[in-house]
Amino acid sequence: MKITKTNLPPNNVATYVRTATTDQHLASNQMAVLRKYAKRHGMQIVEEYFDVGKSGVSIRDREALDQMVRDVEGGQIKFSAILLHDVSRWGRFQDADESAYYEYLCRRAGVSVHYCAGHPESEGSSASTIIKSVKETIRANENGH
Repeated sequence: MKITKTNLPPNNVATYVRTATTDQHLASNQMAVLRKYAKRHGMQIVEEYFDVGKSGVSIRDREALDQMVRDVEGGQIKFSAILLHDVSRWGRFQDADESAYYEYLCRRAGVSVHYCAGHPESEGSSASTIIKSVKETIRANENGH
């Protein structure tokens, strides 16, 4: 496994969108939030990953997430950050550490992760980490999507 830290400008970003249903409206709504966030922060979206109609309960059949992680770990990327609507887009796993694992893989490779819908601007802070953990625990006990 090759891990190369990126030295790309911080304004080059990728997006990751996951929806549990095939309703394109939901994916479009997430992308609208991500585009607005990118514009507000002077970011340029250079790559988009979509897992539409994929349950968040399992990693199974999540081709876009798998490809994104391979791209990040392989170092052959054009972006230095990934935008997600919220932490549940990684998945609604029973083990809250699983979402944190994917974020860790990105950060280890020098790719920051931004949650764009109603999350604190201070991503990576202790308070933000605690908030993400609590929200993930709550989501894991919801309806399983």
